[in-house]
Amino acid sequence: MSIPLVTHPAYSFPFPGRHRFPMEKFGLLNECLTEQGILTANNTFRPGSASAAVLHNAHCPDYIERFSQNSQSKQEVRRMGLPWSEGLKKRTLISPNGTLLTAHLALSNGIACHLAGGTHHAHYDFASGFCIINDLAVTANTLLAQRKVNKLLIFDCDVHQGDGTAAILAHEPRAVTCSIHCEKNFPARKARSDYDIGLAPNTADDEYLEVVSNTLAQLVKSEQPDLVIYDAGVDIFSQDPLGLLQVSESGIRERERLVLTMCRANNIPVATVIGGGYDDDRKALAKRHALVVEQAHHLWCA
Repeated sequence: MSIPLVTHPAYSFPFPGRHRFPMEKFGLLNECLTEQGILTANNTFRPGSASAAVLHNAHCPDYIERFSQNSQSKQEVRRMGLPWSEGLKKRTLISPNGTLLTAHLALSNGIACHLAGGTHHAHYDFASGFCIINDLAVTANTLLAQRKVNKLLIFDCDVHQGDGTAAILAHEPRAVTCSIHCEKNFPARKARSDYDIGLAPNTADDEYLEVVSNTLAQLVKSEQPDLVIYDAGVDIFSQDPLGLLQVSESGIRERERLVLTMCRANNIPVATVIGGGYDDDRKALAKRHALVVEQAHHLWCA
């Protein structure tokens, strides 16, 4: 089988060259996977814009309107951390639908990968930390409303806590949130996930991988989810400028293998999103984001 891969050309668009957010990484990730023969015309799925009804499953309608019309306050734009443009609006309204499509494909195929997503700092009525719409919460609430799952697990391994996801889903027991992150990192004020594992700065491969493996094993056993949405953020990398952990590239590769192998062994469909990564070497960053897709390809297609 070929792994379903979800992407859209609008994910990368002209953007201020030295902005901290690496907008070009999405296009570079597509190029990397195409060169390897993993991303082809036959397994590429392109989402459209999310409907207002879908977005309102996790977000305040007035907030979505303010963002769409570029009528946010200066304080709101500053907290968003991104300059508004038509290009930003277009990609922002498509990406959550990409994660939702990925989840549907995972439920049908056992695995699917979104070559974007993981905007876990977006809250119900405000943007934060480069995150405008919370694709994880939108997908979780939509799948539950559609009765596609009875329970799902959001397994967030981005180096930053998934505070927006935790806050939006705080009163939804069928959406289990778990965040494994660097405790002394953004956001300064943490939300409360169902499971929070805050790691000390400079945590390295062995300890990190043990925490990931033990935590996921416990959650699979105790929660028995129908779907895992896996945020495979690579800002845990030792050289990531926004990371503070000391995980190597081989450690990231092993994390992806551990998570995907455990889901497959327990017959739990898994939908992956790429999460954060901020290396100034954008091509190296894209190759790091490709690791989760490469491991999925190896496990399901070898």
